[in-house]
Amino acid sequence: MEFSDAYLEELARRNDIVDVVSSYVNLTKRSGANLFGLCPFHSEKTPSFSVAPDKQIYHCFGCGKGGGVISFIMEIEGLSFPEAVEFLARRANMPLPEERSGGEGSRRKRLLELNRDAARFFRAQLFSDKGLPGQNYVLERGISMAMVNRFGLGYAPDSWSSLIDAMTARGYTEKELFDTGLMKRGKSGRGGYDAFRGRLMFPVIDVRGSVIGFSGRIIGEGEPKYLNSPESLVFSKRSNLFALNLAKKTKSGYIILTEGNIDVVALHQAGFDSAVASLGTSFTDEQARLISRYVSEVVLCYDNDTAGRKATERAIGILQKLDMKVRVLEMKGAKDPDEYIRANGADAFRNLLEGSAGQVAYRLKAVEEQYSPTTDEGRVNYLKEAARLLATLGGQVEREVYAVQVAEKGGVSKEAVLSEVARLRKARAREEKKRQNQSAASPTRSIQPPERELRYDNPRSARAEEGLIRLLYLDPSLSDEPALPPPESFSSPVLGRLYGALLRREREKQPVSLAVLSGEFDSAELSHFTRIIAEPEELSRGRQALRDYIEVIGLQRDSAEGEDLRVLAERLRNKQTKYNREKE
Repeated sequence: MEFSDAYLEELARRNDIVDVVSSYVNLTKRSGANLFGLCPFHSEKTPSFSVAPDKQIYHCFGCGKGGGVISFIMEIEGLSFPEAVEFLARRANMPLPEERSGGEGSRRKRLLELNRDAARFFRAQLFSDKGLPGQNYVLERGISMAMVNRFGLGYAPDSWSSLIDAMTARGYTEKELFDTGLMKRGKSGRGGYDAFRGRLMFPVIDVRGSVIGFSGRIIGEGEPKYLNSPESLVFSKRSNLFALNLAKKTKSGYIILTEGNIDVVALHQAGFDSAVASLGTSFTDEQARLISRYVSEVVLCYDNDTAGRKATERAIGILQKLDMKVRVLEMKGAKDPDEYIRANGADAFRNLLEGSAGQVAYRLKAVEEQYSPTTDEGRVNYLKEAARLLATLGGQVEREVYAVQVAEKGGVSKEAVLSEVARLRKARAREEKKRQNQSAASPTRSIQPPERELRYDNPRSARAEEGLIRLLYLDPSLSDEPALPPPESFSSPVLGRLYGALLRREREKQPVSLAVLSGEFDSAELSHFTRIIAEPEELSRGRQALRDYIEVIGLQRDSAEGEDLRVLAERLRNKQTKYNREKE
């Protein structure tokens, strides 16, 4: 779907950035016109996320994310540009423009329709004669018809091309089947065959209700046990969770995170409607942020084996960054929730759930198991490792409570434990301060964008290029300056593209805003652009500042072409001194 500049400008006007961001972030006024809150894109305890109502931009001074209202929705909802526009259009009750063929938006819609029809095909197959293996498997696992319907379960026949034949008969192309991962190519590259065969099919449905992919559980022997759709225009394993479309409605106040789809179905069937599972990947930051939109607590319920314990430790670390409450459920005598519930019943699992340990208690128990404090050497190792763990806790009360437990286990005083914790925290603080001082001592480093792909080869020229971009954005009338350099003369490619877009739009009297630029630049580039325009600039002397920036860019270009560097350095110092005095 293509959007005109006028449409995007009107969309941004109807979706005030303060109103939109406030539905995700608690904003308060701190100073000046800007509002501040805790950044939704990284973990922080002191608000560094700023929203400027006058410029209609957001910018985080911590992680560097920034942009306008469209890019905010793209980031926080994990949407493409067309999807974010559609999201905001629905919010503002704006009709969408006529869809044109060939655009990414229309292609995405087509693939989602294909997935929906494939899900209906698999479901029909489950209840056909060909679906007998799937029916038997459902009965063996004790899955009720209510759960079959709730999760939209289906069956992929163990045949060469039954899905391909059915979908091409509905008008879908082989390329579309291949792009969704429903079809695989033959060795010759010609033709293809069904990607899912002989599997119980679980449609993966996103929080907006669209079928974005599939997870197929093999029936009988074979590998892999679970086969998931590959990454595609509509499906990202890192950014979605199986059954979150159902679990987001839970009244329990927490999400139960498990490893497998069958575990999720078993938990929902037993009355635990907040269960979700990853999609063939380790738990990710994106999935954690997705969960945090709906609840503030997660119960980790991974398999009771070495891999499961490692996955638990990883998930704890990720969820801690978002300040989410984490509990860990440990099952005795069963490897997973499905097996435990089938052996002991829902009430027994509920008792386990209610008695599940907080993440600190769980990790301290793991330290105790690793370094048994029954010998002097074991006690010393246990106390050192436990103190390191407590030193990572932010709250003093929390540190003191667990210090008592550690002291009792290690046979020392609480004061001894707290003293070691305090020493470790001071050491961490010194290291952090040293790192900050090293960064501050290098002006060139502080100028560099945080995104590695945007790094500057010539920081001095890039700084002037940033100033030129900022002035043109804030005061479009300056685009008539005859001495403006061409975009290709910029030392930074991304700054050259930003500058070129501004210059072209301003000279053609087209609107210039983050809304219209959101479809032309990616999120990292928009964040960088936002940082540039968020910096203060004295517009009362804008024309002179513009010419100063142009001269600096020219000086740096001359140096690259071989002019005497000592002469250039002297000229640059004189110019910079004069410029600083005028700013003061």
